[in-house]
Amino acid sequence: MGFDAKDLLTYLCYSIFFVPVFSLLLVIGILKGVTFSPLVFIVIVFGDIGVAIGLWPLHLFWSTFSVARTKKFGPYMKCLLILLVPVQTMLYIVVGSFASMVMGVGYGFIWPVMETFRAFSKEGVPFCTRVENCFTEGTWSCVLGACTIVRDFADFSFHSYFSVVDELLESKGEEPIELKVLILPGCLLSATLGILVDLIVIPAIVVYKAPILLFKGFWILLWPIVVVLGIIAGVFSSFGFGCYAAAVAYQENSTKRGLLYVIASASVFDEYTNDLLYLREGSCFPRPRYRERMDSSASMLPIQGLWNQFDAFYPSEPLIRTPSEKDKTLKAAMILDCFFTACKDIGKELLRDGAIQNSDLEEWRHSKNKIVNIGIPAYAFLECFIYSIRSGSRGFSLRDNVEITSANRPEGRVFDWLYEPMCIMKEQIKSLNLNEAEEWYFLKLCLYNGDTTRIDSWQNGGIPPEDPIKRAQLEGISRRLQGICLTLSRLPTSRRRFFEVVKAIEDEGNKNFGDLGSRHDTEAA
Repeated sequence: MGFDAKDLLTYLCYSIFFVPVFSLLLVIGILKGVTFSPLVFIVIVFGDIGVAIGLWPLHLFWSTFSVARTKKFGPYMKCLLILLVPVQTMLYIVVGSFASMVMGVGYGFIWPVMETFRAFSKEGVPFCTRVENCFTEGTWSCVLGACTIVRDFADFSFHSYFSVVDELLESKGEEPIELKVLILPGCLLSATLGILVDLIVIPAIVVYKAPILLFKGFWILLWPIVVVLGIIAGVFSSFGFGCYAAAVAYQENSTKRGLLYVIASASVFDEYTNDLLYLREGSCFPRPRYRERMDSSASMLPIQGLWNQFDAFYPSEPLIRTPSEKDKTLKAAMILDCFFTACKDIGKELLRDGAIQNSDLEEWRHSKNKIVNIGIPAYAFLECFIYSIRSGSRGFSLRDNVEITSANRPEGRVFDWLYEPMCIMKEQIKSLNLNEAEEWYFLKLCLYNGDTTRIDSWQNGGIPPEDPIKRAQLEGISRRLQGICLTLSRLPTSRRRFFEVVKAIEDEGNKNFGDLGSRHDTEAA
């Protein structure tokens, strides 16, 4: 297909004006970054460090108390952990301070530059408005974003931290984990050799594959900075890979297994980077068997039958996406927005039906109730599963008429870890062949986190299955789903988004209460 004169003139104009326009926008972005980056740096660094130092005594006391009172560890393990708690809490301050400095410099300087290009490239906006936005976007909004970063860090340091630590106190009925004193010298040897080997091999792999990463996103603005940060992260990860040899030696109760992991760690890292870069599977490095046996996750369906169903569910989906399929890939931000919008809508419906009360929302604000961050999300996920099964969807059908499949879901390891367990749970639910009454009971079970009193009090037409095995399967799936929701609620931005959910539900409740009051006044008049 040839080019006509109009197309040729258009490309010629693009070629002539691209460099001057790009240079001008870059200068404007740099000037905005230089102007606002000091303020952004001060807000992020002093805010995050203030939060970390202010919470340090509380972290130290409650972590020590939880380790001392938990039944999860034996006496020797408790002594070791109590000695390490001050180191861990101080390391949290050091790492948090360093990360805040990097975030302050990167966000304060790079974000105004990116916002400048984004403002100029917006479609459907008049040219004069684009030019004006080039000077205004990424200025005070960047400062407000810095305040949001500090808030998310505070939520993570307080609510997420204590949510994890409190699990130690809640653990019961488990065999205590005891310290294996005799294997400690072998662990130390494995970790030392692992660090020495991985400090050489892993950076070499990172540098070797850096050009591939650069080629993967060469059209993205400031992509070389991402590549440099990836190289730095890969170099620092060599310490973690090396130290993990001690964990392998300890778990397998064998120094030999730890040394075998030292040999296999290069292959593990090489295959991991191949997955990230979508290269061929396998590695040229040796990978000896360093585990005596592989752990298989428990399932309520036979493993072979479950994966046969899972393979049949996606019979013809390609492993590699074509460029046209990549263009249809959903954005992670859009999926999160759909998820929290569904939580708002479901929360409003549950409030109108009397399933939840305003007292539940107020108790959640004080971390005394998990119905907002666990119950409602689990209800939303289960409702999505049921609707997707009924509609015959190949993936998951959301409330906003958006369908997520393995072909259009966002790329990344996080969505890999989340999408595949969700697919398995959906297939498990499908295999149970629930009737409508059992589905309503299942929804109650997920909403109330197994609280039998509230499950019996809300009459939504749900009836538990008569088969005790089927009922136990529903309880097991609900616990897994609630565990996923608990993990999601600990992410840095989750609590802020759930506050928006609570605010929307409360506004709906106040609106209904106002409408009811007006109706009563009218009837009285």
